Amino acid sequence: MRPRTVLAIDVGSTTSKAILLGVKDGKFGLIARGQAPTTVEAPSEDVMVGVRNAVRQVEATTGLRLLDNDRLLTTDRDGAGVDLFVATSSAGGGLQMAVAGVIKTMTAESANRAALGAGAIVMDVISIDDARLVVERIRRLKEFRPDMILLAGGTDHGNTSHVLAVAEYVQAAHPQPRFGTGFKVPVIYAGNVNARDYVSDILSETMDVRMVDNIRPTLEREDLEPARAEIHKLFLEHVMAHAPGYRELLDWSRNTVMPTPTAVGSMMKLLSQRRGRNVLGVDIGGATTDVFSVMDGTFNRTVSANLGMSYSMANVMVEAKPERVLQWLPFETTVWELQNWTGNKMIRPTTLPQTLEELMLEHAMAREALRLSIAHHRSVVAGLKGVKQKRSLDAGLAQETTGQSLIVMNEVGIIIGSGGVLSHAPRRSQAALILIDSIEPEGITELYVDSVFMLPQLGALAEADPDAALEAFEGDCLVPLGTCICPAGPAAERGAIAKVLLTFASGRVVSETVEAGILRVIPCPAGEEVGVEILPGRGYDAGEGKGRRRLGKARGGEIGLVLDGRGRPLKPLGRGEGRLQQVRSWLAALEAYPAEAVSGKGGEA
Repeated sequence: MRPRTVLAIDVGSTTSKAILLGVKDGKFGLIARGQAPTTVEAPSEDVMVGVRNAVRQVEATTGLRLLDNDRLLTTDRDGAGVDLFVATSSAGGGLQMAVAGVIKTMTAESANRAALGAGAIVMDVISIDDARLVVERIRRLKEFRPDMILLAGGTDHGNTSHVLAVAEYVQAAHPQPRFGTGFKVPVIYAGNVNARDYVSDILSETMDVRMVDNIRPTLEREDLEPARAEIHKLFLEHVMAHAPGYRELLDWSRNTVMPTPTAVGSMMKLLSQRRGRNVLGVDIGGATTDVFSVMDGTFNRTVSANLGMSYSMANVMVEAKPERVLQWLPFETTVWELQNWTGNKMIRPTTLPQTLEELMLEHAMAREALRLSIAHHRSVVAGLKGVKQKRSLDAGLAQETTGQSLIVMNEVGIIIGSGGVLSHAPRRSQAALILIDSIEPEGITELYVDSVFMLPQLGALAEADPDAALEAFEGDCLVPLGTCICPAGPAAERGAIAKVLLTFASGRVVSETVEAGILRVIPCPAGEEVGVEILPGRGYDAGEGKGRRRLGKARGGEIGLVLDGRGRPLKPLGRGEGRLQQVRSWLAALEAYPAEAVSGKGGEA
């Protein structure tokens, strides 16, 4: 039975957010929101102080009584309380883990994927072939004080000596718990089954050792779910149980508090299942950028820990190179001015752009932060290295894979953007262009932004009532921007690269041309579904192979349908008047900024 009212909490590193969900105007969705500073650290050192303050804001907004003497009320005859309470958390830095394996590009990489997919921040990856000295690896493990360690290595019934050597590194480090005292840091062993007894002998005196199925039972197979399930279990038993005030939060939520990234992943998977489309999501924050993907039902997540829009902005500039950032601006400026602006933003990370130039600088930086984060995600979500596979029937002979990325852009059907720079962009077209320029979608791809970042709370609700979570997600959370239609292929100077036939709900058929180097927008309101037929030119691929026709569906949105003829991958734009004309034409096509900004005259944001 669907709950009538749901109170959902996300305890973040800096802010605790409460939302009240229920039936409104015949639909299940958002009723009220509240937020307050998170209080897991001094002086309060009790996470429940911030949680109650956020809930009291909801009470003040709705007039409902949800707390009684600081205790959560269940629904009574007078309408007080809620039917269901769910919670997620990334407070105190979230779930922090160290990962250890034998070979960095094989078992250690698989363990890294398992930890990231379980919602962890991976602080370090240790392996036998690590270039660092052994003493340095041990020192790092000791200093990090991870919440838990995931140890993998070796295929089942194979050699045990290398994985035992890694276990000895962990034993020598003997890291202490981050929260609480008097208990042992958990180690999840997910390696060669023949080494279990030996690993237990090495670690059991100083660590809490848990055994799960091997992450890489054979070179050809990867099995991440047992390790992820154990990580989630230990997150509740150790991290949550010993963090300040979390015991009461566990009592409120009946001993189920999900790591925030895990809850986001649950919502992504649910959307992918119901829509029958592969999903790629990005969440760009002040210090980090998370990328989530669901490809053919498999969920993966990566964290780019030093790519963000305030605290980590200088790192974005260094990794991307200043010239890559400046290429997106419709006006000329210098590297020196960019560096000064970046430094000011890092000194005052909560400030907002005051001029159109500053807003465009921020959006240019967001493009590069997302581009780098997507590249990192694609490198991690890759095929298993060292596996013998046949490339094709005509190739015949098997050869080793090189870990080719499993993120195939023309197979991604939905892209979701989240984070302040996207969700709070003054114009939705700005968010759409940032997503298109950085992620470079191919084929037919629907674009959305998460307007209020309810993904974690709704992901937790999805475990209890997926229909209610999806209804609230699509009704109150997702803002449809439209659909990007882009035949992938080399960037051309001029000419048509594809024909597109659009069949609207009214039966009207429109023929459009995708021109090289040009962005065009075809108006199409949110909620309207359009039949799409793409006839790509020679050398261009719309998702069915080069030159082959692609049939599909597109959804309208606040922008409409975007025809992108700029080729894939996007070429660096260089410098000079030609670059300015290109950028200005793209911004003007989506009406991303006022005309005076596109012309380079500036103004206030």
